[in-house]
Amino acid sequence: MTQDPATETTTLIKGASFAIAWDGTEKRHVYMPDADVAFRGGAISFVGRGYDGAADRVIEGAGLMVMPGLVNIHCHPSSEPMNKGLTDEVGSPGLYNSSLYEYLPIFRGDPSGVQACVRVALAELLLSGVTTVADLSMAHPGWLDLLGESGMRVCVAPMFRSARWFTRNGHVVEYEWDEAAGVKAMEEAFGLIERAEQHPSGRLFGMAVPAQIDTCTPDLLRDSFAEARRRGISWQIHAAQSVVEFHEITRRHGLTPIQWLHHLGTLSDRTIIGHGIFLDDHPRTRWHTERDLDLLAETGTTVAHCPTVFARRGIMLRDFGRYRRRGVRLGLGTDTYPHNMLDEMRLAAYAARMMAETPRTLTSEDLFGAATVGGAAALGRDDIGRLAPGCRADLVLVDITHPGMRPARDPVRSLIYAAADRAIRSVVVDGTEVVRDGRCLTIDYPAAAAALEEAQKRMIAKVPERDWAHRPLEKISPPTFKYV
Repeated sequence: MTQDPATETTTLIKGASFAIAWDGTEKRHVYMPDADVAFRGGAISFVGRGYDGAADRVIEGAGLMVMPGLVNIHCHPSSEPMNKGLTDEVGSPGLYNSSLYEYLPIFRGDPSGVQACVRVALAELLLSGVTTVADLSMAHPGWLDLLGESGMRVCVAPMFRSARWFTRNGHVVEYEWDEAAGVKAMEEAFGLIERAEQHPSGRLFGMAVPAQIDTCTPDLLRDSFAEARRRGISWQIHAAQSVVEFHEITRRHGLTPIQWLHHLGTLSDRTIIGHGIFLDDHPRTRWHTERDLDLLAETGTTVAHCPTVFARRGIMLRDFGRYRRRGVRLGLGTDTYPHNMLDEMRLAAYAARMMAETPRTLTSEDLFGAATVGGAAALGRDDIGRLAPGCRADLVLVDITHPGMRPARDPVRSLIYAAADRAIRSVVVDGTEVVRDGRCLTIDYPAAAAALEEAQKRMIAKVPERDWAHRPLEKISPPTFKYV
């Protein structure tokens, strides 16, 4: 909701030990020691030294680093928190260790469980410095108001598709098609996006998301992309996310998933590929071409990199630095629990270096850029992900006196590789404080976590009837230790 300018107040963070400021000339983040950062209402009004304007509130910045809020471009808040303790060590051996086809359909929460999921995920994101998140969910009751109450800036991304996947035996994936239902769901999704953009919070905007490349007809992909372009919003799809999917698309079309999307004309600078791991030169899917990386780069397409969910299955992008050197745009997301963006950033760095077998494949600047301006660009925003006058007042205050941050010679490295969310003192979205002293002010995180635990118990009771082999949970996901 836009404030009346006559009632807006100015907050000054005075003499911050560090600010991660945006250098508009060089188009990159820079360290600015002893910096003043001021914001009025929901917008940043000053980043520099020697602020001499009026201030209604002054925060002493000694011992603090001010940084832009993180931008998460791929997240499933309405479902993934429910899987904690269940899918940590599962992967279908007959389906190349993916967990999508055998386990995703059987771990589904009831409506109250979905509400608890969303609250837990958004609280964790805020506590790890995320101020903008793309929420890829199936539409659910009360969704927009729940997002508005969180205080976050949210890209509402209702998923739709023409088919559902399932397995009858754990090694063959089948598809049940209903093209008319897919078209209807797409129309409803665009209607929901319109409602989001009109939400009184003023912090919701939209993105078109045909759910998966293998569950959508060519017409649904082309039509949703055309409508997204007409509306000026981004378009995201899960693609190149599993070996099963790669083989399915090459079987249907004789093209890799990336090449099929290019053939349909759906790769662009407002296209996001969720995951983009299994390209034509990946060792597990080696195809007869080597075009995929170049197609992604030439079209300006962004890859949403979410390493944790795949690392659990022994799967990894090869690698962040290689993609970047070839000119591919990258953003980051938290596809699964824990919804901790700083943990995800650390794993992204380490996984890239392991895949490349060199510490030089990416820098912390590359990583921080993907988590801020890279994600913002993919969402079509140039007013978030950076500290500069005129941008939205979405920022994070980091306590550089926290033991985990010391020595603070290079505070971003200390934050990513050591202290993580433990050092975050405050989070501000659109000029309003939503985290203070490590506590979420807009969501009762402990209560949501307790509700989630009860919802998971209800879900577990229904697992055998949903599973193709009618196995109890203990057979699918044995506990760490035997109960005695």
